[in-house]
Amino acid sequence: MLNAMNASNHVRIVEVGARDGLQNEKTLLPTDVKIALIDRLSSTGLQTVEATSFVSPKWVPQMADAAEVYQGIRKVPGVSYPVLVPNEQGYERARAVGVSEIAVFTAASEAFNRKNINASIDESIERFMPVMARANADGVKVRGYVSTVLGCPYQGEVAVSDVVRVARRLHELGCYEISLGDTIGVGTPAKARAMLHAVAQEVPMAALAVHFHDTYGQALANILACLEEGVRVVDSAVSGTGGCPYAKGATGNVASEDVVYMLHGMGMHTGIDLDILIATGAWLAAQLHKETASRVTKARTATA
Repeated sequence: MLNAMNASNHVRIVEVGARDGLQNEKTLLPTDVKIALIDRLSSTGLQTVEATSFVSPKWVPQMADAAEVYQGIRKVPGVSYPVLVPNEQGYERARAVGVSEIAVFTAASEAFNRKNINASIDESIERFMPVMARANADGVKVRGYVSTVLGCPYQGEVAVSDVVRVARRLHELGCYEISLGDTIGVGTPAKARAMLHAVAQEVPMAALAVHFHDTYGQALANILACLEEGVRVVDSAVSGTGGCPYAKGATGNVASEDVVYMLHGMGMHTGIDLDILIATGAWLAAQLHKETASRVTKARTATA
């Protein structure tokens, strides 16, 4: 039963395959293939396609060509192309090529932040506060990511109160949308619903998104539970690309094709052409020399 508080049947998919997906893939794709991927995604009806990440090439080699990719993609009217930036240097590189929407990130787990970026949660937020200030002055929209909201590879359980505190802080700093990420894919529907409900007491539901990896096969169930709670923005990655290099056995993001198939089957609207999305996912899997993680694509492309 969908929450009457948010009776809208439109769900916005934030396609993260070209950034969050590719950055954890072992196969390094050429720049022209990344541009082709984003252009294909732009033709599906998606409203938001995360394009790339302006991080240090030393840490994320897959994103070394961020500027070239962003400059090379076709900017379709009505489609947003946010990019991830970790610091002011990344922000300057992004702005130099005309980026008008960015994303910043932290984790709800102290242990994860310590292991990942050698900083506490508060220190990680302090690091990107100058970026937030500059973005605000420049009229650049900022999305915030909170990872490890349902579990951490280092500390295990993550207190819901920590997720609420971090999400509230990002919203206070000016993030127009906060993406709540189960980045190691350990969450289950009841926990996902409870976490979202708790955060929504402090941050408006309209400013929240959910981001589930599918390690334990729970992503679609978690999304459904959160839709019933009232969320209407879902992150996903075409072909189910990605993973988490810090979590044992972690698989990729939930496949966009599978999310859209479920939503359309529920009578929800996305504005996305599923056939074009499936074709794009199958094409990407071939470029990565791996089998697609999308169940829908496997079913649609199976031969007798």
